[in-house]
Amino acid sequence: MSSNAHVPVLLGPVLEGLKIRPDGCYVDGTFGRGGHSREILKQLNDDGRLIAIDRDPQAIAAAPKSLTDDPRFELIRGESAQLEKFIDERGLVEAVDGLLFDLGVSSPQLDEADRGFSFLRDGPLDMRMDPDSGVPASQWLASVDEKTLKQILWKFGEETHAGRIARAIVDARGEAPVSRTAQLARIVEEAKPSRGEKKHPATKTFQAIRIAINKELEQLESLLSQSVNVLRQGGRLCVISFHSLEDRIVKRFMRDASRESVQYRGMPEVPEEFRPRLKVIGKPIVATAEEIEINRRARSARLRIAERT
Repeated sequence: MSSNAHVPVLLGPVLEGLKIRPDGCYVDGTFGRGGHSREILKQLNDDGRLIAIDRDPQAIAAAPKSLTDDPRFELIRGESAQLEKFIDERGLVEAVDGLLFDLGVSSPQLDEADRGFSFLRDGPLDMRMDPDSGVPASQWLASVDEKTLKQILWKFGEETHAGRIARAIVDARGEAPVSRTAQLARIVEEAKPSRGEKKHPATKTFQAIRIAINKELEQLESLLSQSVNVLRQGGRLCVISFHSLEDRIVKRFMRDASRESVQYRGMPEVPEEFRPRLKVIGKPIVATAEEIEINRRARSARLRIAERT
């Protein structure tokens, strides 16, 4: 996957979906390695502005000087769930023309064995988006009870064999700490019945644990609710998700925000504070076969777009 590290997913649809104004203000809430930011910045003139956010210190350190030296660009290390705070500090509430969130783990994070995200590369079982915050997955697995682990594997990984896998992990840690990615992958592989699936048996388990320790779904719900507050009227929200849990949250949020409050639905006069705050733009966009050929990460990507009313 290393060849995909700097390929921004669904780039064309994102640029079109943001409906970029050359003098506008835009936020890339998940900077990663800056692929989307670089292309957004190309669309802006000297009066345009781009703010990027990422909680991964390695992403911040790897930001190219062509971006960080550009006076139109600002890179913030922090959680995207602090969106409204960052925008308020810059006096830009209700002045942002476009927001982009490219969710999930990035290709460079998967490629770096020491980050512990991938079952394909042996490394310390960490999985933290921000290595300076929270606890690594190995420490979390050492203390989580079997019932909670089963629930997380089922809820965040949609793993049908959650009970069997949770029991196997608890049994294994009783003999030795589960501290390596290859070790966890092997435990899951041995615990899970083989049914000729295309995906690696540990895919859903790794996803579930990563989501849990990074609080990814809570972060997503928080940043979505804040997004409406920072956008100006006509501003666009673009969200790329990579699995059904994320996409359901995005879909539900955009749907609910595009409707009147229940008590006023269908009535001719609706008070302003109860009117729809978003308008859904088009249908979800997925990658073309050509893009997937170039960038395998795009195969599960889904872009949803909404506009501030």
